[in-house]
Amino acid sequence: MKRILIIEDDRDIIELIRYNLEQEGFSLTSTRDGVTGLEHVRKSPPDLLLLDLMLPKLSGLEICKAIRRDERLNRLPILMLTARGDESDRVIGLELGADDYVTKPFSPREMVARVKALLRRTESSESETEKVFEVGRLVIDPEGYRVTRNGRPLVLSTLEFRLLYFLASRPNKVYTRDQLLDAVWGTERFVTPRSVDACMRRLREKIEEDPENPVFLKTLRGAGYLFEHHAT
Repeated sequence: MKRILIIEDDRDIIELIRYNLEQEGFSLTSTRDGVTGLEHVRKSPPDLLLLDLMLPKLSGLEICKAIRRDERLNRLPILMLTARGDESDRVIGLELGADDYVTKPFSPREMVARVKALLRRTESSESETEKVFEVGRLVIDPEGYRVTRNGRPLVLSTLEFRLLYFLASRPNKVYTRDQLLDAVWGTERFVTPRSVDACMRRLREKIEEDPENPVFLKTLRGAGYLFEHHAT
């Protein structure tokens, strides 16, 4: 049984989510403030986190940032809960590593669909076995979702790793944002092309020596992204 943690301060929303996800066979736990929620994640990591952005004591954005910096937790799927007018917060949340978002008020069917889609993407990622890539001093190992640069391990989320591996395994080929969404996020995605941009910025900050002048992850203006590598 998949375990889902809800960090949300609105009791009615918690109960709505709890009822509908338990009907689908999920195990639900909830906390109502950010500090307690983050402690719970660290003590007993769930299979998926439903995370409100506006929380007492510690914001959802700070929780997301802390999780993505933690090597033990960084692959945890995060589904953000946001208010309809909080577009800037949604963008920041995606840039900090959230995998998807749902806007309040939401329909129970939409919530269930997004949870299932996100879990399916995570499970399919974990079942894939591919070869290790070594590009200069960058090593990408899919078996353990490990990436090192100059021998130093880099902390990547599952989504970041999937995007990096997809491009690195197809060097010098340009992909549009929509192509990357289909290949990495999947056909059941709910996110927008802006999610690709946010994920790419995070990847550049982690794997490039100079993110403003990337060596590997290049942008072809008006076309898309590519992983540039020419065998020597």
